[in-house]
Amino acid sequence: MITADEALPGRATTPYTVPETHAVLGTPLKGPWPEGTEVLYVAMGCFWGAERIFWQTPGVVTTAVGYQGGITPNPTYDETCTGRTGHTEAVLVAYDPSLVSTAELLKTFWEAHDPTQGFRQGNDRGTQYRSAIYWTSDEQRGLIESSRSAYQESLRAKGFGDITTDIRPASEAGEFYYAEDYHQQYLYKVPNGYCGIAGTGATCPMPGAGPAAS
Repeated sequence: MITADEALPGRATTPYTVPETHAVLGTPLKGPWPEGTEVLYVAMGCFWGAERIFWQTPGVVTTAVGYQGGITPNPTYDETCTGRTGHTEAVLVAYDPSLVSTAELLKTFWEAHDPTQGFRQGNDRGTQYRSAIYWTSDEQRGLIESSRSAYQESLRAKGFGDITTDIRPASEAGEFYYAEDYHQQYLYKVPNGYCGIAGTGATCPMPGAGPAAS
């Protein structure tokens, strides 16, 4: 990871226009959302495929892709891909907890990628492809920590190493900077586009959660 002294300077405002509405769900990308909506931020490698998994999950209000967990303010995609912003390619998941549990979303998160690969995911290499999950409530934090421990045991049973996921509160990871228009719901706009999402085959035992989305 770069240091603050090595990071690109960025800018004070977003240098591009972000769409207001989700291309698939028809919901606001930035809110406002219905009362009771909760937000979780996840990173699983290239954000195109990761976002599609969650917008296809019943109970999810909206999703958006962006950059988070780094240093540079208001980065662009090209800047993030240099590794000199410190951000990872993240997905905002806004959801109705009465329709889809946090546990189910976490099961999907863990099982849909390989969280043991450090600064890469498959053939995608660089700090921007690191696994990450940033919580916005104490309840989410508790479930994240318990699910991490449970999934670590499942991974070890299949011969995988230690989980390297960047886990911290969203307040510490910093602002979620929405990505450019063409990245939002990319695999809806380009159905045959690149998707590097691949799980390990290990199961994450989460009470009350069904099988992971695909």
